[in-house]
Amino acid sequence: MCGIVGYIGSKNCIPVILEGLKRLEYRGYDSAGIGFIQNGSCNVIKNKGKVSLLEKKIYESSYSPTIGLGHTRWATHGEPNEINAHPHYNTDRSLVLIHNGIIENYQTLKISLQKQGYKFVSQTDTEVLAHLIDSFLKKGINLFKSVRLALAEVDGTYGLAILYDKEPEKLVVARKGSPLVIGIGEGENYVASDVSALIAHTSRVVYIEDGEVAEVYSDRFVAKTILDEDIVKEVHQVTMTLEEIDRGGYETFMLKEIMEQPESVLNSMRGRLIYEDGTAKLGGIDHLLDRISKTKRFIITACGTSWHAGLVGEYMFEQFLRIPTEVEYASEFRYRNPIIQPDDTILFISQSGETADSLAALREAKRKGALVLGICNVVGSSIARESEAGVYIHAGPEIGVASTKAFTSQLVVLALITLVLARKRDMSLVDGRSIVNEFLKIPEKIKRILELNRDIEKVAENFKDSKNFLYLGRGYNFPVALEGALKLKEISYIHAEGYPAAEMKHGPIALVDENMPVVFIAPKDSTYEKIISNVEEIKARKGKIIAIASEQDEHIGNLADYVIKIPDTIRMLMPILTVIPLQLLAYHIAMKKGLNVDQPRNLAKSVTVE
Repeated sequence: MCGIVGYIGSKNCIPVILEGLKRLEYRGYDSAGIGFIQNGSCNVIKNKGKVSLLEKKIYESSYSPTIGLGHTRWATHGEPNEINAHPHYNTDRSLVLIHNGIIENYQTLKISLQKQGYKFVSQTDTEVLAHLIDSFLKKGINLFKSVRLALAEVDGTYGLAILYDKEPEKLVVARKGSPLVIGIGEGENYVASDVSALIAHTSRVVYIEDGEVAEVYSDRFVAKTILDEDIVKEVHQVTMTLEEIDRGGYETFMLKEIMEQPESVLNSMRGRLIYEDGTAKLGGIDHLLDRISKTKRFIITACGTSWHAGLVGEYMFEQFLRIPTEVEYASEFRYRNPIIQPDDTILFISQSGETADSLAALREAKRKGALVLGICNVVGSSIARESEAGVYIHAGPEIGVASTKAFTSQLVVLALITLVLARKRDMSLVDGRSIVNEFLKIPEKIKRILELNRDIEKVAENFKDSKNFLYLGRGYNFPVALEGALKLKEISYIHAEGYPAAEMKHGPIALVDENMPVVFIAPKDSTYEKIISNVEEIKARKGKIIAIASEQDEHIGNLADYVIKIPDTIRMLMPILTVIPLQLLAYHIAMKKGLNVDQPRNLAKSVTVE
């Protein structure tokens, strides 16, 4: 959540920072601001609303600084307005600071600072940091040390970037729980909360770890721990390209990412499937397969869409591995003192690899001795670095706030892990080869579903004014019902609930009338007859029925008002196909309501605060 961009070098930093903020706006868009040093003084320009409004405001001025920082905000403490927007000043406006995260003891610190005479103008926890650092600067301590001393008193999470006009030759950055990278240029350097803000300028980055503080100059950087210990940092080469984070001719990032799924799913399995052996090779966990295959229990931990992927993974693991599997919300997992054993394997699924709740749960699981594995999309992310091993999903950058292609790639990776472990245990070569064959057909089947885009848009036209939706599925497709409902809620603001179809009679059916759309995920599998019975029950109560059905199903059209037919595959891979019509349905409903699907209200892409 929130985006940070900074620059120090010889050119005008304002265009660089604005460009970076636009690329990070999916992380928050309640307000935006930029701070810089020019003519020996700190200046701040900020406003409520999006970066485009800030850009107009800045270009009405005549500034051309060579050092600055910018922020796009997802509000936590304090409503979205200009006063609460970042950057924040200290009292004499000699220091400018931006912050991602939450300072948990800010009230205590604020009271202490007020007793020292500090006045506060905003409702934010961030302003406390500006004054706290200032309290050390006033003792004649330099900025780098003042930041370290101040952060020693702070509880909570932060990604910080700071300017001080008495030391105009550097930026100072710090991290605890909120991602931050330094971009290495030629005679210029950058800082950002996400690599995507930097790739137009450099592919060389340094990841700042928790508890680290760095001085960034135009030609070098110096890193230390908060305790003043020297650190040697490694420079990493990133492979992300500008083309991957552009809309590529599509009206929205979300539509682009839905349409990219044949390629993203293929990339998730590329080079991993081995037909001859009826298995797959996952280099990230290969060295631990013996230990993983002997695990007594799997726990899958995630948030949001990734949690739904975890539910599908539970079905896979229990069907093919016969190992008990639990799926936990990361936000609840660490706080309920979970029972974790050394022979447990815990998988942490996160698109960004920076989800705060998942990262905190991961550290708790490691402390208790479990084997910790990560399933992430972003190379070099915190979860990827802190896991003992893991698998990248290789979906490519996902900019739309509502996850689409990352979800299907997560399902692919969970299925690959299932295949590898099942073959190591007792799955036959014949069965393994059969599953590999089905994997290989999935990208083409996704293409066939995407060809139904116009038909799904026509269905959406009939439901753009609906107030409520029900999504129902059984077995592997129950988590798909949850995911379909979440997509609709996220981008169209229509209330929607997902249920196991059999649970409909235990309450939700009371809501059904002629105005209630009910989406059934009803492929021809072992639960088909039961699903048809549920469809009949909704039809008897005049509900509007939308069915996601198998291409060869000639019966369901007699019951449903709208049928979207998709190709078949084996049960474990079916959610990869059934979810795509639901993504498109939610997308078109939201677009017909005139909503911003890439930046839905109150949401941000990467939830880096608890």
